[in-house]
Amino acid sequence: MARVKTKDGVKIYYRDWGSGQPLVFHHGWPLTGEDWDAQLSYFLQHGYRVIAHDRRGHGRSDQPSNGHDMDTYANDVVALTDQLNLKGAIHIGHSTGGGEVARYVARAAPDRVAKAVLISAVPPVMIQSKSNPGGTPMELFDGLRKALAAGRAQFYLEFASGPFYGYNRPGAKVSEGVVRNWWRQGMTGAINAHYDCIKAFSETDFTEDLKKIPCPVLVMHGDDDQVVPYADAGPLSAKLLKHGTLKTYKGFPHGMCTTHAEVINADLLAFIKS
Repeated sequence: MARVKTKDGVKIYYRDWGSGQPLVFHHGWPLTGEDWDAQLSYFLQHGYRVIAHDRRGHGRSDQPSNGHDMDTYANDVVALTDQLNLKGAIHIGHSTGGGEVARYVARAAPDRVAKAVLISAVPPVMIQSKSNPGGTPMELFDGLRKALAAGRAQFYLEFASGPFYGYNRPGAKVSEGVVRNWWRQGMTGAINAHYDCIKAFSETDFTEDLKKIPCPVLVMHGDDDQVVPYADAGPLSAKLLKHGTLKTYKGFPHGMCTTHAEVINADLLAFIKS
């Protein structure tokens, strides 16, 4: 199993397949790098080197009691990209992974990153406040923490079969395999990491990170995202970026990389080649 050791001794598991320009995939909460299966397979077949790690506390990576915050997540990515000596990489982040991408790319050496992609991503900032009145109220995140602590197995099952993929919408065709795979990934991680990560993805403000990013960034967001609401995320991030392009997907859910992989993959490929 391929692993990289961080400065604080945590071992981060990663997949590294193929050759060519490296594409680094950053997964969402509370999942693993396997959530990118549809993209890893597609881009591997198109001649790219595909890399996907499991965030600390998630999947096959170590499960420490500390470091479940965006600064540490970004530092872990530095350890990964340094060990692999990645140059001209394209970093692609979904949901929480989009926050990780924003923080990492804003601080990365110029030769490390060529482009970035934020998909259904948490930036600029999710939590509602006086400066972000359109954000999500704290009560919702407190509810996530309460449900997680009360019994994450049932909570994860309900979350995957409901809002994450839009399976709670009228007429939605539910894939039992997709739901079980989401649940399986979530249950491999550590409950303490998942609990702390809620604060990380909901309260971290990425505004200054977005402003600092020098490279082209594609922002992809579905307007029926029930997890990271569209209006307070995608359009605002695109406006803050120096070279940001917003692509809106009508009716697409939060987990659109899975439910609409053929559309997302084609648009990713077009951006990568542009």
